[in-house]
Amino acid sequence: MSKRILICNRGEIAIRVAKAIRELGHIAVGFYTDNEKEAPHLEYCHEWVHLQGQSNSETYLNIEQILNVIKTHEIDAVHPGYGFLSENTQFAAALAKAGVTFIGPHADAIEKMGDKAISKQMAKEAGVPVVPGSTGEIANAEEAKKIAQEIGYPVLLKAVAGGGGKGMRTCADEKELEKNFEPVQREARSSFGNPGLLVEKFIVNPHHIEVQIIADNKGNIFHCFERECSVQRRHQKIVEEAPSPFIGEDEELRKNICETAVRLAAAVNYNSAGTVEFIMGEDKNFYFLEMNTRIQVEHPITEEITGIDLVANMIKVAVGEPLDFEKQEDIKRNGHSIECRICAEDPVSMLPAPGIVQAFETTFPQGVRFDYCFYPSFEVKPDFDPMIGKLIVRGSSREVAIRKMRSALEGLEMDGIKTNIKLHEIIINEPNFVAGKYSTNYIATIQPQNEVEKLVREEDLYLKAISYEAYRMRE
Repeated sequence: MSKRILICNRGEIAIRVAKAIRELGHIAVGFYTDNEKEAPHLEYCHEWVHLQGQSNSETYLNIEQILNVIKTHEIDAVHPGYGFLSENTQFAAALAKAGVTFIGPHADAIEKMGDKAISKQMAKEAGVPVVPGSTGEIANAEEAKKIAQEIGYPVLLKAVAGGGGKGMRTCADEKELEKNFEPVQREARSSFGNPGLLVEKFIVNPHHIEVQIIADNKGNIFHCFERECSVQRRHQKIVEEAPSPFIGEDEELRKNICETAVRLAAAVNYNSAGTVEFIMGEDKNFYFLEMNTRIQVEHPITEEITGIDLVANMIKVAVGEPLDFEKQEDIKRNGHSIECRICAEDPVSMLPAPGIVQAFETTFPQGVRFDYCFYPSFEVKPDFDPMIGKLIVRGSSREVAIRKMRSALEGLEMDGIKTNIKLHEIIINEPNFVAGKYSTNYIATIQPQNEVEKLVREEDLYLKAISYEAYRMRE
């Protein structure tokens, strides 16, 4: 029976969700706000609903207003996408109370996995390896120093709540810990409304490896293999690939980390799509980092190597339909996939750079997927995340995928705003990336800004030369 599904999000993920809703025969209902009246995702929705307000707090984060919309428009289910209310326990619980289906895990799983102290303790109880450090929220800097002395420096101060690289700072010694404690607390309070901190051993040159899981309401939990997300700036991912080149052909290690993720999901009776994140040291020992109880930005690369539509399957779970597979053995891995996050940001400073997209053109090779959320004259505003698209390629091998990504980046042209396309071009051609030899310190190690600045400057000179020649010929 067709369901009326409200998409509580915007941008490319709202488009992605709307496509899945339509494919499954349901009705996609999208939001538009006073701040974004011609949002790109509305083109893919059956119905549009006005969410009154200018700021995110007035619109996408306004639970009361959203619940009123749900009631007046007879909504059956809600897909939160990622960000905004996707991991908000209060929202999930309110929907359950109202008899509306939340397309995600139950509120208890969101609450437990959303608290880093609780999730770490649950991981330990489930036999999942965790990074040495505090078992719960630390009371003050003195307690942090005591724990740091026991586990040894360097250590990482990080917020109990939240993610996305905010509320995190590495401390090389006691002096740095004292200096950073209060600033990290303030950032945690500002970003997540919770100043609580953990202190953990900082793993030198770690790899960020995550495992995609999906579970039904019958207790069946499956993994869809792993992704490598170690190319990061400001603790935020910009390039992801699947499978992990660091794990490589070590199938025993792959099996171990994937089954460990399933074990953790089982500990909270998980029942949707989700991601268990680990850090892996140079010795290939891995430790639980956190669990994201939602669909991830980088989910397309898993879809590309498995052929499984993760968004469609999480909708099917929520509305009581069977998954597209019955057992773990049905999920096969085929080829290699890479994703580059295309952001409206200065390619040198790597800071957001809002503006108006004047034009764009694509000349992609075969087998390229571009999930994007803009059009000519579309304004990229500072109110939202600067990511405006995701460039995804798949090849029969990692070498083929890299080759395709090189060609895809060369074939993506955008005018009117600054983007990180040039940065991606540097990364995808850099010898250590090509060899698969990189960690979360990669950007700091290769320091691509100088090379990017050179490319940007050469391009500007070329464009100015063309403009001058065109002007001269008119004369």
